[in-house]
Amino acid sequence: MKENQGNAAQAVKLTANKPFVVLITAQLVSNIGDWLHILALLTMVGLKWQASPWEITAVSLCMAVPMLLGGPFAGYLSDRMDRRAIMIGSDLVRAGIVACLVFAGSLWQVYVLLLAKGVLDVMFSPAKSGKLKELVPPEQMDQAVALSSSIEQITKIIGPAVGGLLVAAVGISACYIIDSVSYIVSAVILLGLPRAGMFKTDRVSEAAETPKLRHSFRKEAGAGLRLIAGMPVVLSGVVMIVAALLVLQVADSQTVTLFREIPGVNADLLGWCVAASGFGTLLSALVVGRMGSSKRPLVFMATGTILMGSVFASAALVAAYGQAGLWMNIMLFGSFVLAGAGAGFVLIPFNSMLQCRTPEAYTGRVFGIVSSLTSAAVILGPVAGGALVTVSGPVTAFIVSGMLAALLGASLLFLRPGIEKRDKASHALEQSVA
Repeated sequence: MKENQGNAAQAVKLTANKPFVVLITAQLVSNIGDWLHILALLTMVGLKWQASPWEITAVSLCMAVPMLLGGPFAGYLSDRMDRRAIMIGSDLVRAGIVACLVFAGSLWQVYVLLLAKGVLDVMFSPAKSGKLKELVPPEQMDQAVALSSSIEQITKIIGPAVGGLLVAAVGISACYIIDSVSYIVSAVILLGLPRAGMFKTDRVSEAAETPKLRHSFRKEAGAGLRLIAGMPVVLSGVVMIVAALLVLQVADSQTVTLFREIPGVNADLLGWCVAASGFGTLLSALVVGRMGSSKRPLVFMATGTILMGSVFASAALVAAYGQAGLWMNIMLFGSFVLAGAGAGFVLIPFNSMLQCRTPEAYTGRVFGIVSSLTSAAVILGPVAGGALVTVSGPVTAFIVSGMLAALLGASLLFLRPGIEKRDKASHALEQSVA
């Protein structure tokens, strides 16, 4: 019966899949609110309170550290508990935490609230990935991931602009309240999701398990890691994305420092370039959604990494030897569009591959582990970038980071045939054992 339902769902257009539409609608609402909250937070801490660079860095760390430490545990819970309940509960608690930022009067209060919000972010993310796996048939997963990524990039483009207008018009506190309300609206929308999606696999009830059959958390979390290690293409993709993020964050975290090197640069150029990167990623999402990115994920990832590395190195040369003006703005704007496109070619096929290759029952654990690893790269990259910029300057940091990224992409292209051959043999062995 369930198989017949699955076959019927596959014949329906993705946009006619009502539970999926509910999920991405909630994502759209909360993503717009997130950009308002982040912009208001940076305005309050960086401009109103005049925080030091290290204090501003601590804000970013407070948002990233919970993902680093709690990813595997959150993934374990999302595979064991009701994912819809986890998402709704996370939204409601985050609404209260963001509202408390209105009353924050010191940095340590902001840090505590951001750490608490980060814990709820960690809980939400793998639950959402698992729910997506429950709701969408495998044949439409590429389109679903591309559409979800497109929504993220659209909000990245329009969110900062709307946030800037609201901060100027109604103030920082009002932005926090709007973000808080957006989480409540998202939770209400998520009530429309079914408790179990059509493609959710059957599980053994916790109450029916004997104590001897119950696995420890360490073994349960390790099951996701063993699953990744058993699929050469997925393992290579994880290694590649962590290495690429680590290398690229060395430069990306110092973008403001690079712009300072340009004499007479327009102060608004950085904001336009950030929006340009979102536009580039949106374009790449449309491309890979049509091409089916999960079919050749390593090709997309290698190409995107080479593109980003080349753009980073080129942007550094433009900033170092160019003159501020119209042509400089055009070249930097175009560079950020290409860099955003490269990021889309890396991230979207990678997420599609994870969704397609991971069994639904393990989705939370796999995505939790990957989130933890990528968060480590996001944290360590800026530290290395700060040290390199201090020693040799931002131009050298961008060139080194770009060349290393391009080398990583070229290496993956070279090794890809062997990786795919081993992956095919491993998959055939799994099928024969099954």
